[in-house]
Amino acid sequence: MPTHAKGFTLIELMIVVAIIGVLAAAAIPSYQGYIVKTQINRAVSELGAYRSGFEANLTGTSNINNQSLGYSPSNLTTGNTATEIGTVNADGSGHLQVTMGGRAHPNLVGVILRHERTVAGVWSCVVDKSGAAQWRPSYTPPNCTVL
Repeated sequence: MPTHAKGFTLIELMIVVAIIGVLAAAAIPSYQGYIVKTQINRAVSELGAYRSGFEANLTGTSNINNQSLGYSPSNLTTGNTATEIGTVNADGSGHLQVTMGGRAHPNLVGVILRHERTVAGVWSCVVDKSGAAQWRPSYTPPNCTVL
């Protein structure tokens, strides 16, 4: 009785490799998009955490600066403790602002994130994408306006 070799032929292996390549080609761009969305949402959230410190210092006698806000720079931004993130106007309006950079995805580098406060104390999120040539509308965080 003849013995038969067991295993896959070369053509079968090549077909499997081709299928895996097609699946990877479709999945990698989606994965990169999820990374970008996650990073921008994280940076917006981290910046939003300083709004309560801003409000507390606005009603108190303290100046609004990084130390009074408890600012700790994110690795997704170009910020440092020497660069002030908060600005307050004489009428009580103001904003908190950071620029994406650092370890952020290259499509986000240069994006400016801002939480703006009106005189009435209403906060809004603004994303200035003018510094990022690779910005896509799908990157926009919820409840934020893109300039």
